Amino acid sequence: MLTLYGFSKVNRFARGKTRDLRVLWALEEMQLPYQIAGMDHPAHDLNAESYRHLSPFEQIPSIDDDGMAVSESGAILIYLAKKSGRLIPEDREGETQVLRWSFAAMNSIEPPLLNLMVLGWTSPDSAEKHREFLLGWSHRMLGNLERWMEGREYIATDAFTVADILAVHVLSVVPDEALLTPYPRVLAYRDRCLARPAWKRTFEAYCGRVEAA
Repeated sequence: MLTLYGFSKVNRFARGKTRDLRVLWALEEMQLPYQIAGMDHPAHDLNAESYRHLSPFEQIPSIDDDGMAVSESGAILIYLAKKSGRLIPEDREGETQVLRWSFAAMNSIEPPLLNLMVLGWTSPDSAEKHREFLLGWSHRMLGNLERWMEGREYIATDAFTVADILAVHVLSVVPDEALLTPYPRVLAYRDRCLARPAWKRTFEAYCGRVEAA
């Protein structure tokens, strides 16, 4: 059976924002059977030698699918989509667009937003020049996404795909909701996807299982 390595306990400020939620959401949408191996982050479970063969960078999430080890949330989602035949088109053009926007979510949209969040955790009352730079970078990415979403319901194709899971998870953990206020299409897109029953079930189960350290 497929085993997902996800958090059982995580730092308080990260709870509800962790990337295992991306995989949990995908599994719920795909209705694939799996079991969870809970990892206690403060207890250094991720640093165990036994875990490094699954996740060389000692990160969550990772999966073990009957001996097939995959880490990195984007790679896991693409693997699961191809395995299940769901949330990714079968045609080459559609699959390429899903890959394109999966990479864009993680490599274009996420970096400035994630850096803003980390800056807020580590230097909440300083580094204003750095913060100003990251805000400008964030608004440039969000403005481009706002233009892209005109007339679109989903980011990559006409149907909901794993690219949407990645993009929406990135947008759901912004450090400040006010960042999204100037972008009504992006907000509507995010909220539309977060209204999906599979996400609601995923998040409720996560909150009931994962402890805050």
